[in-house]
Amino acid sequence: MAKIKKIAVFTSGGDAPGMNAAVRAVVRTALAHKLDVMGINRGYQGMIEDDFVKMKSKSVRNIIQRGGTILRTARSEEFRTPEGRKKAFDNLKKHKIDAVVVIGGDGSFKGAGIFSQEYDIPFVGMPGTIDNDMFGTDYTIGFDTALNTVVEAIDKIKDTAFSHDRTFFIEVMGRDAGFIALKAGIATGAEMVLIPEVEGQEKQLEELLQSSEKSSNIIIVAEGNNIGGAHEVAKNFGKKYKDHGVRVNVLGHMQRGGSPSAFDRFLASRLGVAAVDAIIDNQRSIMVGYKNHEIVHVPFNKTIKGKRDIGEELLRVNDILAK
Repeated sequence: MAKIKKIAVFTSGGDAPGMNAAVRAVVRTALAHKLDVMGINRGYQGMIEDDFVKMKSKSVRNIIQRGGTILRTARSEEFRTPEGRKKAFDNLKKHKIDAVVVIGGDGSFKGAGIFSQEYDIPFVGMPGTIDNDMFGTDYTIGFDTALNTVVEAIDKIKDTAFSHDRTFFIEVMGRDAGFIALKAGIATGAEMVLIPEVEGQEKQLEELLQSSEKSSNIIIVAEGNNIGGAHEVAKNFGKKYKDHGVRVNVLGHMQRGGSPSAFDRFLASRLGVAAVDAIIDNQRSIMVGYKNHEIVHVPFNKTIKGKRDIGEELLRVNDILAK
């Protein structure tokens, strides 16, 4: 591999708190190694449309505490085509980019893996998604902040639920994974958590609502669970249990926003340094992850094909404490 002189960094997929801290870490680590750095606005679409910007140390000043991503993010159907990827490669070569850091989820890594196979340019990934469902890492950038946002919201809703003896169905993000819902359920003392990883929860929900011991209930609904969204579940069960005063709250995109937690800033910073170190060490098509408090390198194909287990221990803890 030729000596690395210039790298690019971009954010892709859904935004997550801590992405700015990650960009900052990549830029400043690259500059510390005497490398030039370019930022690519709007992910793969910006790569195709030649939306590149030179990054300096001052470019990332005062962004570590900001949510969202200063490089912005976008979906790109064009990048899914060979013609789109050819445009992206031509622009990378035009700017003399030797390697790329991508901050995103498994979809972003899949695109990077395909691209680096077609064209001889190294990609290193950093896991950035609030869902925390990336295989090969204990935590993803943004998860801790999103979890704290959910916990804070549920704590406030619990006050009303108790005061009015109501049952609240609270929908949180988690299309394919229930990490936010499950950990929020444990942290808030929710009576039940509906998640994609567990089948047959209709019976458990029925038993809970039939119980006369609970005058108010918090039921957290991961959006991808097997029963339905919060509105659908509340409608189906609310008709039968009208005395519960059923209410629905969908927390939605507020979970993605806000200033990143201290942990997410720390995680993004550590992974950003590790990503640039990996590039300098001639690594390619890998994700830098965080496992047992240590940096790990995980091939893209494993992060894409592997499925992260929700964990029987957490399910057991939740079942015991929700009684």
